[in-house]
Amino acid sequence: MFRHALLFALLAFAPTFAHAWGPSGHRIVAALAERQLDPAAKAEVRRLLAPSHERSLTDIASWADDLRHDPAQAALGRATAPLHFVNFSSSACQYDPPRDCPDGRCVVAAIDRYAKILGDRSRPDAERAEALRFLVHFVGDVHQPLHAGYRDDRGGNRYQVQWNGRGTNLHAIWDTPVLASRRLGWKRHAALLARTPLPRATGTPLQWAEESCRATRDDGIYPRAHTVDAAYLARMRPLAERRVRLAGARLAALLNRELSHSRR
Repeated sequence: MFRHALLFALLAFAPTFAHAWGPSGHRIVAALAERQLDPAAKAEVRRLLAPSHERSLTDIASWADDLRHDPAQAALGRATAPLHFVNFSSSACQYDPPRDCPDGRCVVAAIDRYAKILGDRSRPDAERAEALRFLVHFVGDVHQPLHAGYRDDRGGNRYQVQWNGRGTNLHAIWDTPVLASRRLGWKRHAALLARTPLPRATGTPLQWAEESCRATRDDGIYPRAHTVDAAYLARMRPLAERRVRLAGARLAALLNRELSHSRR
């Protein structure tokens, strides 16, 4: 009962623009990635995070979302808000930078940009550490289908649904309840997902975004009756878990590339 009450509270007070996956989902992505880091990359992560007394990717997984709640960094949170998602123009789900990412202000361009900063050892450590924080979060974001959709509903925020007799929106459902329906904490959930061979890391950020877009089109994410129930959560959970597993593998590959062979 407590778990259901907690989920109700999360949905009742969900902001207009919900966070992708929620803190637990982002920590699962980070934990899966950390398992796949090579020793050099893991050492560089710890070195970059040491000044802020953080040690792991899970410690920073939700930092990019938390900015908006920190008065000292609210301006950075507002400035980077468009970098959490990308909007496609049609169900073709084909990425066109000038149209879908003007001035590089979308999650696809952000991942590419921050990866270059992270891998450049001529830059100050503080700048590279900030790039790491954004990357860990944005790779998770781009794998959340509703952060790369094509419908005119702000990533499901304007798609109203009923869940257990209460009104909410589809993005809020994907923020927490879909993964939380496993009824595990993030550590146990990540350990469970890591028991089977982790997926091979393939593709580029634009291809990851196109995958997410196609998922919103093809995989039944939008309930036609605008009603979400336990059956919907159970049906969607394998898709969500597949996306976080892919995000973890791809984040690890990206960090291994940029941190093990950093540019000087």
